[in-house]
Amino acid sequence: MAASYFQLRSLDGELEVSQRTLAARQDSLRLVSLRERGGVAGLIDVRQAEILVSQAAEAVVETQRQIEQTENAISVLLGRNPEAVPRGRPLLQQISAPIVPAGVPSSLFERRPDIRAAEAALAAATARIGVAKADFYPRVFLTGAAAGGGLLIDGRWVGPQGLFSIGPQITLPIFNTGRTQAGVDSAEARAEQALAQYQQTIQQAFREVADALVEQRKRREFRIQQQALVTSAADTSRLANIRYRGGVSSYLEVLDSERQLFDAELGLVRSNRDELLAVVRLYRALGGGWQDERQASTEVQPEERGKK
Repeated sequence: MAASYFQLRSLDGELEVSQRTLAARQDSLRLVSLRERGGVAGLIDVRQAEILVSQAAEAVVETQRQIEQTENAISVLLGRNPEAVPRGRPLLQQISAPIVPAGVPSSLFERRPDIRAAEAALAAATARIGVAKADFYPRVFLTGAAAGGGLLIDGRWVGPQGLFSIGPQITLPIFNTGRTQAGVDSAEARAEQALAQYQQTIQQAFREVADALVEQRKRREFRIQQQALVTSAADTSRLANIRYRGGVSSYLEVLDSERQLFDAELGLVRSNRDELLAVVRLYRALGGGWQDERQASTEVQPEERGKK
């Protein structure tokens, strides 16, 4: 659910970039058309400006499609019919991507559902060994039976007669030793299998956490580089437009710089989304975050500390 909502807010950001770019390119097209009618620019400049406008318009339509489909997916996750999803804060204000501390306690893995399930399966398989071994020992059952009756003579019952039987019944597994031993071997094999599965589940959990930590760190570094790219692309686009209006360069230079800026701005929105999604995956891999619940329950909140 968190991943879908972050994807939706990222698409909102892409739509904003596309619409802003479309408006800027429409203004540029009008300027180039005026220059062409005045004999300052050629017809090829007008056609190139039209290409830029069409590309931005296509991006707006495509992003709107993805937004509506993502809203439908979120509605289904919420158990609703497909409908529009109300928005909250912008993407960059959703959550802060915190820096995970270096020492993450392994006790956090106990909160993962897959590890809990594997641990329960191991405990059940171990308990079955004791049940299977119990069949080697004799079983004693205390039983009792009582009945009342009489003697039938010439169609008449004569005097009551009580029948009682109370005593133990003993079952000895003399002839079932082989089958009992096979049951024990089977239970031990299942326990070994459950232990191997438990160990494999823990190893897989450590791998997922390690992968999530690497992804979260590298996504942050990539986003920083993408911000620098956007800054450089914006300055390049500004200079290219100044050179074109001054007659120093052709519109091809403006065309190339505009494309680079548009791609860089979309890339920045997506890198912000990917960084937040990396935090979500890390949160899930650790079974609900990297703060120990037992430690958190003993900490005193700032307002409570002031009261004390």
